[in-house]
Amino acid sequence: MTLPTKVAPTIHTSAAQPATPTTTPWSAPDNQRDSGQAVVELKNADLAFGDRVLWRDLNLTIREGEYFAVLGSNGTGKTSFLKVLLGLLPLTRGTVSVTGERPGAASRHVGYVPQQRGFSPRTPLRARDLVAQGIDGHKWGIRLHSRAVNERVDELLDKVGAGDYANAPVGLLSGGEQQRLRIAQALATDPELLLCDEALLSLDLNHQYIVSELVNQQRVDSGSAVVFVTHDINPIIDHVDRILYLAGGSFKIGTPDEVMRSEVLSELYGADIEVLRSNGRIIVTGRPDNTHHISSQEGLIP
Repeated sequence: MTLPTKVAPTIHTSAAQPATPTTTPWSAPDNQRDSGQAVVELKNADLAFGDRVLWRDLNLTIREGEYFAVLGSNGTGKTSFLKVLLGLLPLTRGTVSVTGERPGAASRHVGYVPQQRGFSPRTPLRARDLVAQGIDGHKWGIRLHSRAVNERVDELLDKVGAGDYANAPVGLLSGGEQQRLRIAQALATDPELLLCDEALLSLDLNHQYIVSELVNQQRVDSGSAVVFVTHDINPIIDHVDRILYLAGGSFKIGTPDEVMRSEVLSELYGADIEVLRSNGRIIVTGRPDNTHHISSQEGLIP
């Protein structure tokens, strides 16, 4: 993975008028498209709920083929960021575009992978029916599909390694198997932008890495931009180009090496934070105040 040229870390806070964030142009690996097409653009973007500011003056461009992670503790605006891109939440100020259109209007170009939530064992839906919803709409139950739809479903099931349980009831599958199906559903239209909202939550370590690889493979194969919201960067660290780290109304944008540093996170949180690296993993420990919703007993793994 080729990372952008290193720049000096800059912290942006809502306490005073922040400087315009610096975003480094993405440099694509040799095996990926390098058109530089902007998939997501935010300009002078503010998001607040009353007096509670999630971010202010966010200027950001995410380009085709970029793997972009959004980190932060609970309540800092990670999921709200995705809602803005999906057109479900308006900005307080500023503009946002997705694939050159307003959010919502670009839905046909956007794939979405939600958190893993198990289906009831009695859910009247087969694995292939769940995937087909990404092609012909979100309609429940077993339906008769055209040959073209069935062929596309088979292709998607094979792509995520779920062909062996194509006709199994979704409620009888494991969490990891269900998440494979959600990825297949999200890839049905070969999206330009793939949004993942804590897509690894509740999965065992093996399935975390399997799902991470499936998401990255879409980026490699099709040049899709990936925006991955997560509380733990480790399963995706090898793929990530840049990070947006949100904390208490402040944010930092940069490469993993630029953002995941003791001095950067300490300034961001206003507390002593230590970033440790061991065997390729990143562990963050510290004592942020309660407004950041982080347990000082267990430490922080973003």
